[in-house]
Amino acid sequence: MADRVTVIGWDGSPLEPAARSALRAATLVAAAPRHLEQPEIPPGAERVTLGSVPLAAERIARHRGSAVVVADGDPGFFGVVRALRDPAHGLEVEVVPAVSSVAAAFARAGMPWDDARIVVAGQGTLRRAVNVCRAHPKVAVLTAPGAGPTEIALMLRGVHRTFVVCESLGTADESVTMVTPETAVNHRWRDPNVVIVLGGGQAPTRDGWLAGGVPAGPAGWALEAADYGLSAHTPTEGQAPALRAAQLAFLGPRTGDLLWDVGTAGGLAAVEAARLGAAVIAVDRDAEACARVTAGARAAGVELQVVHGGAPQALGDLPEPDAIRVGGGGPRTLRACADRRAPRIVTHALTRDEAESTGGILTAAGYRVRCTLLQAVALDTGTWSEESRNVAFLLSGSRT
Repeated sequence: MADRVTVIGWDGSPLEPAARSALRAATLVAAAPRHLEQPEIPPGAERVTLGSVPLAAERIARHRGSAVVVADGDPGFFGVVRALRDPAHGLEVEVVPAVSSVAAAFARAGMPWDDARIVVAGQGTLRRAVNVCRAHPKVAVLTAPGAGPTEIALMLRGVHRTFVVCESLGTADESVTMVTPETAVNHRWRDPNVVIVLGGGQAPTRDGWLAGGVPAGPAGWALEAADYGLSAHTPTEGQAPALRAAQLAFLGPRTGDLLWDVGTAGGLAAVEAARLGAAVIAVDRDAEACARVTAGARAAGVELQVVHGGAPQALGDLPEPDAIRVGGGGPRTLRACADRRAPRIVTHALTRDEAESTGGILTAAGYRVRCTLLQAVALDTGTWSEESRNVAFLLSGSRT
């Protein structure tokens, strides 16, 4: 094992004395090619190009002497420190920090960032990172080759966003460009870069207490329209708050997921899924329903996309979902949704025969189906008499 491992962050400013001292004493230096040209590196030190961090960590673990790793930005923030400290390598490290690329990007943009979500777009994470950009009005994206501004813009088509692209921060080639996604697609971007993705629904600036922004909307779930300050909308059969709560509990929408709410009707299921952190696309052929869900999202302080159109035609160009709620539209709509093979899907039926037919559609599409009969009875607590009754079959489908 290396006698000493020092990790140096680099943000474009001159190295601190502690960093220079560590480089001068190094017998192995792992860094990107441009950092391996630092004049402080001793001529006899072994130089390792930092491509795969786990491979570099293995080489450092076998080294006898003083090892130094140079990394862009703050190496403890989505950086190399986590990989180096993996128990598989047994490395203890000293860190000389620097300004993170995210902090530098927001500084160049002249914006606060305590309310921003921060994601990494790379192999296997690009789609989820883009879903966070759909769901939140301020997101910083740490990009990678093949998962940069162009790819993010292509996946956000149809969503109103503004990009602030910060290229080569801290170098002589530094550039900060504000563009729309439509423009970003046609530009050739340099690596490395950070993309700040801004939505149009940002809340007024106010003091916060939680990094990434505080939870939106009133306390509680499965609320009535009035709880969001909206005019009451009489729910149709199968759309009572208790059923909505059960549907959301099964779907489990979370940050990084994309949920379709097809046949959104009152729109509260879509709004509450967005409050749970998911990206949401609400679809309805009724213009009034689309207006209701838009108003509900605004009242709850969440972002979602509304598509006015009939299913299944309106579903054709939508990005792939992680979960689908089918609120209406009949067997044809349900089949179209099931054919998209989302991991989780939920719908409801009002009669046993309809439930059996619906379950057959989901089973034929490869889902493992469960059905539960739910009954919700609202009582007047003054007279303890029945105010309303809602009975529905909840059908959920999951894929392994």
